[in-house]
Amino acid sequence: MPPRPPSALSHKALFLAFFEAGIFGFGGVLPIARRVLVERRRWLSQSEFNELFSLCQTLPGANMVNFAFAYGARQRGAGGAVAAVLGIMAAPMALVMLFGGLYARYGGLAPVRHALAGLAAAAAGLMLGAGVKIAAPVLRSVRHAALVAVVLALVALAHWPLVLAMLAVLPVSLLLAWRAAR
Repeated sequence: MPPRPPSALSHKALFLAFFEAGIFGFGGVLPIARRVLVERRRWLSQSEFNELFSLCQTLPGANMVNFAFAYGARQRGAGGAVAAVLGIMAAPMALVMLFGGLYARYGGLAPVRHALAGLAAAAAGLMLGAGVKIAAPVLRSVRHAALVAVVLALVALAHWPLVLAMLAVLPVSLLLAWRAAR
C-alpha cells in the first residue's frame, strides 16, 4: 500500500511517533522506527525511509537522532526537528536516569553488584565472540596472524597507542600485500 503523504504533521504527532520508536526500540531503534513510520503511520515509503536513513548515516552523530531531526525539519521546520528529536530521546534518557538513580541508591548491595558482574561477563563474552568471528578469516593466513601478533605485542606489551602501532605496521602490511600480489 503506498504511503499517504502526511499533510502538515503536528509537533505532537512527530513527538509521539518518535517517542514510540524510542521507547519500544531502546537499544535498537531502527527497526521500530521503520515499522512506525513506514508500516503503521505510512508517512514514508520503504524507499523514502531508506534514502533518508542513508543520508543520515553519513552525518556525524547517532543515526536515528539524525533521522528524527531530518524528518522533523522536513515536516515542520526547526520546531518539527526539535519535537522529533525530543520524542526519540525522551524515553531512553528517562530510563537511563531512572536506572542511574537506582544504581546510585542500590548499587552497593551485594545482589546488585553480582547481577551487574554477571551482565558485564555476558557483555564481555558477546564482544569476545564477535571478535573471534571477525578475526577467524584473518588468522587463517600466517602472514596476517604475524601482523596481528606484532600489533598485539606493541599495544599490550610495549604499551604503544593502537593508532601508532597500526601506523608502524601499515608499511610492512602493504609491502607484504604487494609482494603477494606479484
